[in-house]
Amino acid sequence: MTPAINRAKKAKISHKVHEYQHDASSESYGLEASEKLGIAPEKVFKTLVVSLDSKELVVGIVPVNAKLCMKLIAKAVGAKKANMAEPSEVQRSTGYVLGGVSPLGQKKRLKTVIDASAQQQNTIYVSAGRRGLEIEISPDDLAKLTSARFFELTQ
Repeated sequence: MTPAINRAKKAKISHKVHEYQHDASSESYGLEASEKLGIAPEKVFKTLVVSLDSKELVVGIVPVNAKLCMKLIAKAVGAKKANMAEPSEVQRSTGYVLGGVSPLGQKKRLKTVIDASAQQQNTIYVSAGRRGLEIEISPDDLAKLTSARFFELTQ
């Protein structure tokens, strides 16, 4: 069990856990999950942590086949600028290693924004807290558990 799975269970949220054999040479953790689980990439979402000009860390959740737009995530949280956070900062604040960062069960709860495209899906897949482990959950339940808002985050 990971903190992410425990968080979903504790909240009694409907979810399914999917596991696959992670290949260490894979260049894209999210696309690897999509491919190995046989799921359309627009249903698999990656959890990205960005640093704002205020030095605050924020989570952006976007489809694995899309690119997070820094201007849009900054706008979503009322900041001027956003950049990808340093890996050491991400690990320290979330408690997860890169490629296994889950929006659920983070050590320090970060402000979270989910790409609006998630609302077109009945369920989406996000990391369950380690490489090779995904949790399937409804976008609304994910938003509820993370106190997230939906916003257009990709172009």
